[in-house]
Amino acid sequence: MLRDFSRRFFVGAIFTAPIVVLAMAPMVPGLDHIEWLSGDPARFAQMVLSLPVVFWCGSPLWKAGWNSIVERSPDMFTLVTLGVGAAWVYSEAAILFPWAFPAAGHGGRPDLYFESAAVITMLVLLGQILEHRARAKTAGAIQALMALAPNTARLVEETGEREIPLADVKPGDVLRVRPGEKIPVDGILREGNASIDESMLTGEAMPVEKHAGENLAAGTLNTTGSFLMRAERVGTATVLARIIRLVSEAQSSRAPVQDLTDKVSAWFVPVVLGISAVTFFVWLAFGGSLSLAISSAVAVLIVACPCALGLATPMSLVTGMGRGASAGILIKNAAAVQNLAKLEILALDKTGTITEGRPRVVRCEPVTGFTESEVLEFAASLESASEHPLARAVVAGFSGKISPPENVQTATGFGIRGTVKGRRVHVGRREFLESHGITCPAVEAGSGSIVFVAIEDRFAGLLELADSIKPTTPAAVEALRSMGIRLVLLTGDRMEVARAAASQAGIQDVRAGLAPEQKNNIVSELKKSGRVVGMAGDGINDAPALAAADVGIAMGNGTDVAIESAAVTLVHGDLRGAARAVRLSRAIMRNIRQNLVFAFGYNALAIPLAAGVFYSIWGVLLNPMTAGAAMVCSSLSVVLNALRLRRVSL
Repeated sequence: MLRDFSRRFFVGAIFTAPIVVLAMAPMVPGLDHIEWLSGDPARFAQMVLSLPVVFWCGSPLWKAGWNSIVERSPDMFTLVTLGVGAAWVYSEAAILFPWAFPAAGHGGRPDLYFESAAVITMLVLLGQILEHRARAKTAGAIQALMALAPNTARLVEETGEREIPLADVKPGDVLRVRPGEKIPVDGILREGNASIDESMLTGEAMPVEKHAGENLAAGTLNTTGSFLMRAERVGTATVLARIIRLVSEAQSSRAPVQDLTDKVSAWFVPVVLGISAVTFFVWLAFGGSLSLAISSAVAVLIVACPCALGLATPMSLVTGMGRGASAGILIKNAAAVQNLAKLEILALDKTGTITEGRPRVVRCEPVTGFTESEVLEFAASLESASEHPLARAVVAGFSGKISPPENVQTATGFGIRGTVKGRRVHVGRREFLESHGITCPAVEAGSGSIVFVAIEDRFAGLLELADSIKPTTPAAVEALRSMGIRLVLLTGDRMEVARAAASQAGIQDVRAGLAPEQKNNIVSELKKSGRVVGMAGDGINDAPALAAADVGIAMGNGTDVAIESAAVTLVHGDLRGAARAVRLSRAIMRNIRQNLVFAFGYNALAIPLAAGVFYSIWGVLLNPMTAGAAMVCSSLSVVLNALRLRRVSL
């Protein structure tokens, strides 16, 4: 559909340009005395050029307008159909039967409205293109989620191992998952230990250590070690499938966007038809001229066609969205703009949204006899042999030269040992060091993960790794709160970790230990209160809540699934962008309301003029040239007002 509308718009633009030039040339000083521009060849050329624009390019609009009439539900397309149809039929009749129409135009000929019919058709087509382009993007989140699951699984049988399609996996099958592979289905770890990246579910950067008998979820990533698992839930029963279903259901629901144009059209169309009919009979009864009665009645239908109204909303949206894009705020559709402008509650994910999204060394505490630099150097050197996310964080926390380790042995999920500079080094959990006869002190984990370090079988110190809040988060929180927006933190992490991050950011309402489905449920419950609810996040686990919210806001440095599920993307991954997005949306909605006043104001003035209400008082009767000028002025006022959004301060 989008491709079809785009093709029609492109073809229509080619034909509409010369129509407008031919129609407006007689009004341009210096060109108004060129006879052929207002003569029969130019008028006939307008008619021929308008045929493909009105009847081929605009055929979907005619179909929609006809349906609105048949179903007795007047809307924007009803007005378009009446206005375009009246303009074209009147102009065609004026060419074929000029003697039956008043000669009010240039050169003593009846006026034509071919350019109005063509331009209105093109404006409405442009609006349809923008709408369909936004809808086409909504399927991206589902496709990105489906790509998380592997296409195959490694089935373990008595005769050996073989690769089978994912669809062939049955509950009870034993599967092998190797390092770096995604877990194919929901199941239970049968043999071995593993470090699983569950960020797609919890959003947390810290990997989860899994042991025999523990649950595994499809789509999560095995970072270290090979293990066997027993399939439990397959197909549509997996956690990943449920997330896909939640996103799909939320995206298929229609946002409560108020279409002012259609609402007004419901009563505006009958009123215009009534005014047109009254105009015809009044002029016929008192004007004494059938041609004048017809031209006045048709003029009412033409000027009522929403030319400026068709520009009012699209121009503000396109200009405002362009301003947002230049500031790193990508808004997908008009519904997002309206909901952002009315935002009352904003739910925030923790990891990657208010925090950096990756663990780093935040504390190093050596014991007597060792220095901080020494503990970091030996730990980082040994961990350089590991691919574990925490190991990479330890390596990143040391700025010096890494010494190559030797005789490295890894206990997946527990720790690593080896030789660095000829000295024995152990790094890992307390249980790991104590299993090798090294005594470690009891330490509270707090808001991060504790890594113990031993050198030459002696406890040397500890490292705390945590995900710190972004430096810009407190300012963003304050800006959002100053706009009257209530903030709620939703995270899959532990409550103590969540409270620590919330305290630094300045957020009071904290919900922790949440699965994706629970985040989705909380957002849905908040919406039931009648408030406009937004959700900001960056992970796969946030996708259902992002899609379920009135407006989803994704961090640009997050996952593709989150970005596809959200209506707004903050390119720079900075929460301050959310405050800017709200500020921008409020400015856009204010600008749209101003444009609608201009558009309706034009109709309110032009319809009485076209009907001849002021003819007996001032002798003023709206002719095509005046109508064309009024249309241009109305549209120009809308365009100029919308362009002010390019300078709006964010």
